[in-house]
Amino acid sequence: MSEDLVKAPNLRRLSLIGLIALAIVACVLALGIAKRRSHAITLVQWTAQQSLPTVALAKVERGAETEALTLPGTIEPYYRAAIYAQVSGYLKNWTKDIGSHVAAGEELAQIDTPELDQQLDQAKADLATARANEQLANLTAQRWLALVDSHAVAQQVADEKAGDWEAKKALVKAAEANVRRLEALESFKTVVAPFDGIVTARKTDIGALINADSTASKELFEISDLHSVRIYVQVPQAYSAAVKEGLNASFNLPEYPGQKFGATLVSVSHAVEPASRSMLVELHASNAAGKLFSGTYCQVRFELPSDLTLFRVPATALVATDKGSELAVLDEDGKVTFRPVELGRDFGDSVEVLSGLNPNDRVIDNPPETLQNGDQVTLAIPTSGQAE
Repeated sequence: MSEDLVKAPNLRRLSLIGLIALAIVACVLALGIAKRRSHAITLVQWTAQQSLPTVALAKVERGAETEALTLPGTIEPYYRAAIYAQVSGYLKNWTKDIGSHVAAGEELAQIDTPELDQQLDQAKADLATARANEQLANLTAQRWLALVDSHAVAQQVADEKAGDWEAKKALVKAAEANVRRLEALESFKTVVAPFDGIVTARKTDIGALINADSTASKELFEISDLHSVRIYVQVPQAYSAAVKEGLNASFNLPEYPGQKFGATLVSVSHAVEPASRSMLVELHASNAAGKLFSGTYCQVRFELPSDLTLFRVPATALVATDKGSELAVLDEDGKVTFRPVELGRDFGDSVEVLSGLNPNDRVIDNPPETLQNGDQVTLAIPTSGQAE
């Protein structure tokens, strides 16, 4: 009887331990199943996310009050003259070299002209002969006229002598004109500056043969007036309507880092060159300090009026269709909508949008070719320089 009483508690204890063990096993199995199910759900979600295209947003810029436009320019003198010889001969000497400041009428060089000198001497001798002949013809005409009064000679003979005198007077005038012409040429033996300026080139030397023939003449000097300068800039066609006379600009030069110079646009060519699709404009700038040189390269910055209502998007954001250009816009739910837009000026890397875009629109840059209306996409994490 006592043995049965002892065995009964042991059996109950063993049964309890078994039940506890079974419960533990069941819990472990349940936790494993739940964990596997959670992993499966996570894998499905990750797979679904990976199947969505990842896109980045384009940087959309609003129009400002002014739009900066920087273009290369070339500085030229306000006046520039190439000096040629007007008489032939040999260069006797030059008195001004490159960099010399000269005043209008100041001597630059002397030309030795032996042939011209001889021509002038001959012309003076011809003039003396013509004057002597004219005086003789005058005396003869006067004498024959006196004889006509006394009826000693015929009137016709007296008229012939008077006509000869008039012819001799004409020869004197021709000879005088020839002498004045050669004397004028003699004055060109001295080469002078046409205006105040700087000698920017000397292309001759002592003893050089000077040929005044228009087909064979060579430039002797170059004079530049640099008290003010002209700046020539080629403006792209897209900006040609915004540049007008009176527009102020600034420019800088690589030899003067950090310095800015002012200029004013004074003339516009009103003609677009077909080769470059650009229009030539001219600006004037003061050069009182003498820092600006002929032929210098500079960077000219214009502040052009802009339209605050317009947008500018990267050219890579555009989608070309048979109906025109579209932009892929991302809504709040991460879905794509293709929206037709009207384009304005093309700036190469970006384009102006006239209509079809709202201020808060998120535009997709480089949209994939497979992207369709209503597709769900994943937004890439923006990096430095990208739109957020």
